[in-house]
Amino acid sequence: MNLIVNGQPRSFESGTVHDLLRSYGLEQKMVVVEIDGTIVPREAWEATVLREGLNIELVHFVGGG
Repeated sequence: MNLIVNGQPRSFESGTVHDLLRSYGLEQKMVVVEIDGTIVPREAWEATVLREGLNIELVHFVGGG
């Protein structure tokens, strides 16, 4: 399926938000996931199934000084 992730087209096999985050190596990081303007709570990641054409924003936090 085709998704827009952080403004870039991305092809992704079917799956959940958790699967997408795993593909980026972010499933264990502090991340905010927004789908079509709505924030998806962490507890819903495994139950939120992705579908064609979604616009997804992934924001992860980086520590440092």
